Amino acid sequence: MVSVTFHDRLIRFVAVSKHWVFLILTTFLFSTQAEELTVVSWGGSYAKACKDGYIDPFATESGVKVHLADYNGGLAQVRAQVESGNVHWDVIDVETQDLILGCDEGLFEPLTILDLPQGLDGSDPSIDFLPGALTECGVATLVGAGVIAYNSESFESGPPSTIEDFFDLDRYPGKRGMRRTPIVNLEWALIASGVAVTDVYDVLSSVDGLKSAFDKLDTIKDSIVFWEAGAQPPQLLADQEVVMTSAYNGRIFNAQVVEEQPFVIIWDAHARDYGHWAIISGSTKTSIAEKFIQYAARSESLAAVANRISYAPSRKSSWELVGKHIEMDVNMREHMPTHPENSKRHFTINSEWWAEYKDDLTERFSAWVSQ
Repeated sequence: MVSVTFHDRLIRFVAVSKHWVFLILTTFLFSTQAEELTVVSWGGSYAKACKDGYIDPFATESGVKVHLADYNGGLAQVRAQVESGNVHWDVIDVETQDLILGCDEGLFEPLTILDLPQGLDGSDPSIDFLPGALTECGVATLVGAGVIAYNSESFESGPPSTIEDFFDLDRYPGKRGMRRTPIVNLEWALIASGVAVTDVYDVLSSVDGLKSAFDKLDTIKDSIVFWEAGAQPPQLLADQEVVMTSAYNGRIFNAQVVEEQPFVIIWDAHARDYGHWAIISGSTKTSIAEKFIQYAARSESLAAVANRISYAPSRKSSWELVGKHIEMDVNMREHMPTHPENSKRHFTINSEWWAEYKDDLTERFSAWVSQ
């Protein structure tokens, strides 16, 4: 029998101890690595406002490493990820009609049990959020607007002021920028044809109404420069490639105030919509994603964004925190779509209507563009 000395036992004990210490330390290090979350938004000045307003503060307070990615809207990329089972986005900022479609298709996780924070005054979220801001699969954080904007240097006198002027090539010759989508463009075409904003979707629901809308678009088709990314309209105006363009109001605000560009927003007939946060189905980070949305939906978070870019907060209690721009002496409320002076003629995009007709009309609009 081989004799095992005390020295041998000691060596074996130390070796085994080192092994277990290594395993314990490795497990601890992996368990304490920062959790990660991929958040997808629209890029540019809006994404920066969200990043500074609540994304970075959330990351600092929670210890979660947040990766911010950009996209240009739509569901194609989301659908591809979910259907392939290769989901690498977690939370996404979507327009209302895409939220409805995606929720119906199972592309977004239901948020029915999400515990949202109360308003600053202690009000229940169901009361504090604006009507329609809380849905099965999304939480709206802002009210944005599709607007027409122009470069004041293009018009020495008698500048355009209505949606009718956008379609008037005789009085206001020159190229027009237009987002490559039927959404809002069809509505504007009907309004410029004399349809009241309250009747737009009733008229669009008819064969004759759709024909009227496309006929009106035909009158400026040869003068249209199409755009897809939100950063393009301000650049089109700055480069004087167009004299007027549709745009997101916040992008034009940023160009006006931060970049000191001579741009003017035509608030007439502006189209309002919510921006919603949703969680992509198949994400492995749903728990962290829910915490992110809860943080983003605080009254303070919404106001932090509204004090950086001119999108109105979707919570009533946020308004008392909205004042001057975070860096400049600019009254932010005056630049919001919801300000009374900017609201004389406007409409809210009927997202339920678009959720039903978007695919067919997008196909028809694309065919019209390529003709």
